[in-house]
Amino acid sequence: MRIFDPHIHMTSRTTDDYEAMYAAGVRAVVEPSFWRGQPRTSPASFFDYFDALLGWEPFRASQYGIAHHCTLALNPKEANDPRCTPVLDALPRYLVKDSVVAVGEIGYDSMTPAEDTALAAQLQLAADHGLPALVHTPHRDKLAGLHRTVDVIRESNLPPERVLLDHLNETTVKAATDSGCWLGFSIYPDTKMDEDRMVAVIKDHGTEKILVNSAADWGKSDPLKTRKVGDALLAAGFTEDEVDQVLWRNPVAFYGLSGRLRLDVTDTPEPLHEGNSILRGGE
Repeated sequence: MRIFDPHIHMTSRTTDDYEAMYAAGVRAVVEPSFWRGQPRTSPASFFDYFDALLGWEPFRASQYGIAHHCTLALNPKEANDPRCTPVLDALPRYLVKDSVVAVGEIGYDSMTPAEDTALAAQLQLAADHGLPALVHTPHRDKLAGLHRTVDVIRESNLPPERVLLDHLNETTVKAATDSGCWLGFSIYPDTKMDEDRMVAVIKDHGTEKILVNSAADWGKSDPLKTRKVGDALLAAGFTEDEVDQVLWRNPVAFYGLSGRLRLDVTDTPEPLHEGNSILRGGE
């Protein structure tokens, strides 16, 4: 089973996770920029983080045979902090980087006017740079947030077929399908979706334009949830080809819209990144 996790925050994970993911079949990941768990106090904090997603994290992934790409943006939560909004002016110099395959995560957290402004501005940046967009639908008031998100997308210059609506569930999947966007589902141990619920959604809605991710981060999460969904789909009677479509071909098709997806990882990765290795206490 080959797996492409289209939304996982590997900067929060260990090299043990990379090793376990490879053993489970993961061969590619996309890491969206996101909130770090505490407020950033200046745009410079974002820039160091973006640089790590463009350099150190792809290097770490390559040591375990996994292709790493990222999406960059001002995330919805921090769009409300005026200390952070200057990031919007600096994003264009990052969005031209080869391993950036979308603008994201953008969207809504609390559905404020500031989030409206940031979402519209970054959808335009995606259109300007020929990139798709990864959109975070809010964890609270999900259906209202989904409708508000779709309204802003329809008013933008970015076609819905170049947008991935993430963190969907049973209450939002129909409206998201009707929007013409791609559909993303995050599988978590205790919150969001689980494997059985995901199987039920795919039984009802099919495998077209559906992406499944672990969204694993610094909280209670599981970077192997994509594999667990694949196993659950097979146990429910789905074919290997259908599982491959959901876990590999769909994320390849969506992020391939960027024209930048590179899934080949060399058998002999570079041992150092800017003079540093992932080893401690040895050469």
